[in-house]
Amino acid sequence: MERFTTLTGLVAPLDRVNVDTDQVIPKQFLKTIKRTGLREGLFFDWRKLKDGSPDPSFFLNQPRYQGATILLTRDNFGCGSSREHAPWALLDQGFRCIIAPSFADIFYNNCFQNGILPVVLKAEEVLPLIKDVTDTEGYRLTVDLHHQTVTTPKGTTFRFEIDPFRRDCLYRGLDAIGLTLQHEDAIAAYESRRKAEAPWLFSDIHP
Repeated sequence: MERFTTLTGLVAPLDRVNVDTDQVIPKQFLKTIKRTGLREGLFFDWRKLKDGSPDPSFFLNQPRYQGATILLTRDNFGCGSSREHAPWALLDQGFRCIIAPSFADIFYNNCFQNGILPVVLKAEEVLPLIKDVTDTEGYRLTVDLHHQTVTTPKGTTFRFEIDPFRRDCLYRGLDAIGLTLQHEDAIAAYESRRKAEAPWLFSDIHP
């Protein structure tokens, strides 16, 4: 998993509340277990008009937001089903950070396991930021995980809270597998000892 330290990136606004995971990545895109190629399904139903053509009003179809790495959105983002494809699709699109007043719990947890930093700011802080992003082309924010801050181009700084363990894992780029592999030597030593103590447990079994 790619580590997250400090990110200064283009911001894209999604001014909607209660964005559920079926809108983030609809069910027809859940057939794969690969984490790549899912950007084509990201917000699929919102990106198109009824005739199937791209909706020019949706941010993903607007040139000014191409290459955005920070998604700014509203309350209860990621509600609905627990599909891990949702953060996969967002990451495949290039988003490394999502800022919102609140997140659904499972989605919030899944973000950390996939290298995305979910930042919780107050609604009264997020709403003016959405306006600034909409009014200012090329708007960028700086997100500093170590200092737990979000800084605007004008120098205004907002502080966010995060569990220290989650912060440390993301800062070092460690998912659940990475954490386990930190104890690889101890695991190997245990397996070697158990093979000596109970070799029958490790012998090949033939029918």
